[in-house]
Amino acid sequence: MTDNQQYQAVGQHPRNKGHDAPAFPHDALTVVPTRYPGRWISVAVCTLLLIMLVHSMVMNENFGWPTVGHYLFSPTILTGLWVTLWLTLTIMLLAIVLSVVIATLRLSANPLLAHFSSGYIWFFRGTPVLVQLIFWYNLAALYPEAYIGIPHVFTLYQGSMNDIITPYTAAILGLGLNEAAYMAEIIRAGMSSVDNGQQEAARALGMNKAQWLRRVILPQAIPFIIPPTGNQVIGMLKTTSLVSVISLSDLLYSAQSIYSRTFENIPLLIVACIWYLIATTVLSWLQGRIEKYFRKGQGAPA
Repeated sequence: MTDNQQYQAVGQHPRNKGHDAPAFPHDALTVVPTRYPGRWISVAVCTLLLIMLVHSMVMNENFGWPTVGHYLFSPTILTGLWVTLWLTLTIMLLAIVLSVVIATLRLSANPLLAHFSSGYIWFFRGTPVLVQLIFWYNLAALYPEAYIGIPHVFTLYQGSMNDIITPYTAAILGLGLNEAAYMAEIIRAGMSSVDNGQQEAARALGMNKAQWLRRVILPQAIPFIIPPTGNQVIGMLKTTSLVSVISLSDLLYSAQSIYSRTFENIPLLIVACIWYLIATTVLSWLQGRIEKYFRKGQGAPA
């Protein structure tokens, strides 16, 4: 077929220019951008609801915004915020150290150690954390005296349990031991994600269990452990508010101590919520940066 015949076959011959018939049928189609009426309606509804919410909060004098501004940077509130942050850091460090041990025991070939760690997780995940917190705070009711040593042989320490179980100690033990049970399952899942061939290769190189755990398993499991651990840290920051029941001056208890005198409950609770939101926002940002760093280490796109 000649070029002239090809042009005639498709209606594209130069002499056909200017004719009503299009060169190709699809050339006559009009391209119309996709419209999303439902999307715009939902945006309008959400915007309207947000405006109504903000208006009601600003115009409602019962929120006590001047009181919120007055106590937002109060020394009492800032001291309570520091206690909350310190408790979160201390409890999570304790929980992470314990959870590595518990998760390792859970994966142990020794059935006694494996069942012991399973029992630990079962108990601390099966009872309310508030009950555990109160239990530790009242431990002196069960054991008035603390004793370390061998009876009738030697004594390393002996004293009152009330001197040991302070509100700080009860908070760290109550929340830390409970959190270790949850973190142990996170770490166990991360360690289980590493192929068994890695362990066999490490043992073939002559590594003992501590070496292959530290040099082979954990470095590969950390990218899977970081995201849920970050969520647990943020959750622990908020869970520390439970220590107010044992009269520990955290952020919530500090706000309560003020409104118990001024009877301005709502403004002081808003102050506490603002600082909790600020702290969780910072922790979420740090979590994102850490996850990005480990994704780079895996060679994944950041």
